[in-house]
Amino acid sequence: MNLNPVNMNLNNKVAIVTGASSGLGAEFSRSLVNHGVRVYGLARRLDRMNSLQSEIGSEFIPIECDVTDEESVKDVFFGIERLDILINNAGLGRFGTVDGQTKQDWDVQIETNLTGVYLCTHYGVPLMKDQNQHTGFGGHIINIASVAGLVGNANLSAYNTTKFGLRGFSEATMKELRSDGIKVSCICPGSVETEFASVAGSKGAPNPMEAQDIADTVIHVLQAPDNYLISEVVMRPLRPRG
Repeated sequence: MNLNPVNMNLNNKVAIVTGASSGLGAEFSRSLVNHGVRVYGLARRLDRMNSLQSEIGSEFIPIECDVTDEESVKDVFFGIERLDILINNAGLGRFGTVDGQTKQDWDVQIETNLTGVYLCTHYGVPLMKDQNQHTGFGGHIINIASVAGLVGNANLSAYNTTKFGLRGFSEATMKELRSDGIKVSCICPGSVETEFASVAGSKGAPNPMEAQDIADTVIHVLQAPDNYLISEVVMRPLRPRG
């Protein structure tokens, strides 16, 4: 029995972060680079990622990618030889009444928040399984869900559906992949200070958490000892109304 487990050293690891052009994705990328990780940032807004690269350095590599497009995702994953960390962060919300939202509103949330995660996981897992055969550790997949995956909310029916689904996907793949040396963790934040709320059509909480808080938690989860799996984390602002 190992009585002194060693935390995972992130230095020289390779990561893919989706939705890396802003908000949590940009903050995850900063934190990972600061811990010695080479980060491939995926997003559609290449100009924003180029600005982020100017800020945090050449170990952040911007790649224009639409995670809902299988060919686009396939090209990214077939173009790398190694993958230690996959952070499925790309996501969006469009809030509204169930009879007021359009099918386009529904489709874009399903495709981004669920299909995008599936595609990146589908093409990332073979790389991690191969690594497990050679090193004994496959890698770590982090899925960014939400407290909206824990409880339903009026006017969030489509978004709730995607985040409940993502939690189920995370639990299923966690049980499926753990024997391959691949960790799967689901992170469920409450209100965070990003542009998400304004894009979704919500005011958001007046006293949200900071993106850095969520990034610090993700780093903590990634640095857990090899035989220690944090499968789900829920976090909320202590006083969301101030």
